[in-house]
Amino acid sequence: MRARKLTLAALALAAGLSLTACQGKEDSAANSNGSGSDSSSSAGTSGGGASEKSVANTSDNSNADESAPGSGGGQISTGPCKTANLDFSTSHGMAEGDLIVSMENTGGDACSLKGFPGVDLMFQDASKGLSAKRSNLAARAVTLKSGEATRFTLHYPPNNTGGTGVHVSSILVTPPDETHSKSLSVSFDIPVQAGAGQKVEVDPVGTGKQ
Repeated sequence: MRARKLTLAALALAAGLSLTACQGKEDSAANSNGSGSDSSSSAGTSGGGASEKSVANTSDNSNADESAPGSGGGQISTGPCKTANLDFSTSHGMAEGDLIVSMENTGGDACSLKGFPGVDLMFQDASKGLSAKRSNLAARAVTLKSGEATRFTLHYPPNNTGGTGVHVSSILVTPPDETHSKSLSVSFDIPVQAGAGQKVEVDPVGTGKQ
């Protein structure tokens, strides 16, 4: 009976809360027909997050949307970072309802990221996910040398209603300028109430504390 209630609640959240899906190529997650071919090697939720990794430097000035010349460490950037060459990890932020997603360049060459990633929340006992909408933060360009990492933050309303809520068991992440997604194991609940879906937002890559 509990599983049936969770299923109905998840479907109600996904279909009945006037959700706004992310738009554009940068926000689209891979289709359920398996376009995210590497999603099987997902990273679990980690308390360490990206703080233990070398993090790419970003700037808050007016030229922050331009990658710094030579920031590839003597290597010419090969263009947008590919999902297959990124190592993903997650950690909970300082604020309740914040999930930090880290992406480390594991390729041999430098690559770049700019814009909003696509993030779909996948519910337990439900086949349909919820796409996070974009925040109002400005996107900036980030160049990652091999071994460097950058982050973005997913914001969601924590379930403080006292009810069961809907359990999010994984998220599908699609980096900017990519079509392949990565499935990451997570564990948190969001409330089943009007407007909850509108509070699920994703920040652009490279924003926030790096």
